[in-house]
Amino acid sequence: MSFVSGLKCRECSREYPAEALNVCDFCFGPLEVVYDYQTISEAVTVDEIARGPLSIWRYKDLLPASGDDPVDIMAGFTPLIKARNLGKRLGLNNLYIKNDSVNPSYSFKDRVVSVAATKAIEFGFETLACASTGNLACSVAAHAARAGIRSVVFIPSDLERGKVIGAAVYGPTMVAVDGTYDEVNRLCSEVGDNYPWAFVNINMRPYYAEGSKTLGYEVAEQLGWRLPDHVVVPSASGAMFTKIWKGFNELACLGLLDGVDAMSFGVDQNTVHHPAVTTRMHMAQAEGCSPIVTAWKEGQSHVRPVRPNSIAKSLAIGNPADGIYALRVINNSQGSGNSVPESQVVEGIKVLAETEGIFTETAGGVVISALKDLAESGAIGPDELTVAYITGNGLKTQEAVEEVVNPLSVKPTLSSFEEALSGRTAVSS
Repeated sequence: MSFVSGLKCRECSREYPAEALNVCDFCFGPLEVVYDYQTISEAVTVDEIARGPLSIWRYKDLLPASGDDPVDIMAGFTPLIKARNLGKRLGLNNLYIKNDSVNPSYSFKDRVVSVAATKAIEFGFETLACASTGNLACSVAAHAARAGIRSVVFIPSDLERGKVIGAAVYGPTMVAVDGTYDEVNRLCSEVGDNYPWAFVNINMRPYYAEGSKTLGYEVAEQLGWRLPDHVVVPSASGAMFTKIWKGFNELACLGLLDGVDAMSFGVDQNTVHHPAVTTRMHMAQAEGCSPIVTAWKEGQSHVRPVRPNSIAKSLAIGNPADGIYALRVINNSQGSGNSVPESQVVEGIKVLAETEGIFTETAGGVVISALKDLAESGAIGPDELTVAYITGNGLKTQEAVEEVVNPLSVKPTLSSFEEALSGRTAVSS
């Protein structure tokens, strides 16, 4: 059962039926899912959620697709780890890592695609497609395989090899486009107008984006139904950033947080801000593609597109679809925008691996470097509860850290080993 009432334009508030639509035909604003929150409040409880599956579908009443038979490869309910070693290095005593790199296709995209694929099947589509910077292609191909339908994934031709192989293994039709992600996305918009395919991040985008709310739900549940003081989130389009914030507020308004009373959503239900939600939302982007952060730092209300030039390819969206809404979230939450120098991205990957045993992709390196800057500047206090979101696996971007491979080369004798070990120790000291 789905509690979706329809779709609504985020700009002019025109209402539409719950169909495969993503843009208002009056003002060209993006559409968002509208829910019957009153009915949801009567159906969902903390105990009912706890009885659900260990996947995003434990929150089925808060998602825009039927949870009765979802396209599910068990995305979600990933570890929330107390990062003692990293916290000690950064001077943060209450730091957690939300490790979404261990999802089935090794990124948070499994959350959004599970929702979009389920909705696509409901609508009767037989082909699942996407424009992707890499992780999404892997997830779309995997979920299409699970659903038994065709997949077509469009990617920039210069994508990391690990992500190309990670998508190709599921047997999709892969289309490598000679251009940036934004050019890939424009092509897919044209293809979507001419082919009856479910493009998860185009005509299915209103439903797809809602899957990111589960990153907010899970953190709250794993913290004992309370919210962190700060979160640090990597951003490309800005959609995940806004949806985590939306998820926090939904839980508060539905009375699902510990010690927080329910509150009516009112007419403008999708922009409600419960006064109990005081989490500060910190956005992390790489300097080579940081249009949202740049706009925030300059005090702008709109985002100026850029041409990406970043090692963090999964964040390389120069014209972010949810940029203006992400800016509002930063301001409403009294958060911040942080652009990480390209030279610090790999260092962030190494620090997380060396302290917590988590190997993240370049987007995670951006998050950890931004977290370090926030801690050093005092923006995050030593005892404030902080969650850093790690959204992709380092096995997909191994080339970024190839220089760490430097084994001792020895003969199969103890003396050879000891000589080499002694030399390495002398150099390191």
